[in-house]
Amino acid sequence: MPGITNISILGCGWYGSALAKALLASGMQVKGSTTSAVKLDDLAAMGIKPYVVNFLPNQEIYDADFFNCEVLWIAIPPKTRGGEGSIFLEKIKSIIDAIKRHQIENVVFISSTAVYADSNKHVNEQTDPQPNTESGRILLEAENLFLAESGFKTTIIRFAGLIGPARNPGRFFAGKKEIPNGDAPVNLIHLDDCIGISKAILAKQAFGYLFNGCSPDHPAKADFYTRAAMDSGFEKPEFIRELNEWKIVDSLNTSAILDYQCSSL
Repeated sequence: MPGITNISILGCGWYGSALAKALLASGMQVKGSTTSAVKLDDLAAMGIKPYVVNFLPNQEIYDADFFNCEVLWIAIPPKTRGGEGSIFLEKIKSIIDAIKRHQIENVVFISSTAVYADSNKHVNEQTDPQPNTESGRILLEAENLFLAESGFKTTIIRFAGLIGPARNPGRFFAGKKEIPNGDAPVNLIHLDDCIGISKAILAKQAFGYLFNGCSPDHPAKADFYTRAAMDSGFEKPEFIRELNEWKIVDSLNTSAILDYQCSSL
């Protein structure tokens, strides 16, 4: 990865930690953040230079050295189910202020395909997102806050549903009955492809772009999750074979710009 050696990852959760490990294995220097001091030793044990970073209402907790980086990777969820949606956008505004204050040139923001409504059609990076969920609306607004800034370049990755280690899709519906919309196509991406797309962005220094991250396969929800449950030895779920709202997430830019193809399900 010529030219880029120093990455800071804001949010070392399931994806952020896996990305940090992959970048460390590539010989890069990685700083990682947590909001809890008790997790500092866990990050350090992975080889990550750990920092407590927390943007709270009317309070910012961080070491300026964390923002001394060539690329800032932002992988923090809005946590709308926990009632933190409104706080999330204020947090993003504070992060943007810190980016400008520390003159970071390149930012990668992890978003979600939830910004696309289930509009019964194919969607891609050229589709006008019209989110119909709270998380989708908040993430799209966060994206726009980054894109409104001209002092640095922001690449946005919209990941589909995440599967992989500790996120076995066989568990998602195991044993459940009368699950609606069983014929709706799934939109998923494996952690390996999340990392593959991320490394390709760095390798090609593809900053200032939008990428959808999603497997090209879109089997019916009933077929995919039943097979996943059975393959993992879980109780078979039962779906209602109906097709209500749906979408199929395609990517134009991932293959065209990054020359990367996500794996089949």
